[in-house]
Amino acid sequence: MKEFVTKDSGKRVDYSSGMRRDIQDGKPRYDLIYEPFLTELAMLMMRGAKKYGDRNWEKANSVEELFRFKASAWRHFIQLMRGDNDEAHRSAVAFNLAAIQMLMDKLKIDINGNKIE
Repeated sequence: MKEFVTKDSGKRVDYSSGMRRDIQDGKPRYDLIYEPFLTELAMLMMRGAKKYGDRNWEKANSVEELFRFKASAWRHFIQLMRGDNDEAHRSAVAFNLAAIQMLMDKLKIDINGNKIE
């Protein structure tokens, strides 16, 4: 079994109850994300998984696919700004941005498909 180490900033917050915890400085604040938006995105992911299969989008591995995600992000953004409400355009933009980031990280490329080191 893998042995984990509990990270420690060396600083503590003490509560009146006697509980003591490490500080939260520098830690992601997922609790600040608007929950209905996350639910809408999760519903989009559910529909996509039903249509294409779980995690299908993570199979992307080319600059061509990066450009496909970019085109889709732009299209949904314009539809959102136009006020179209025929699809979940907000979450479609978010999905495509996440897919772009995933592919950039995977291929070590920039937003234009150029290799970075």
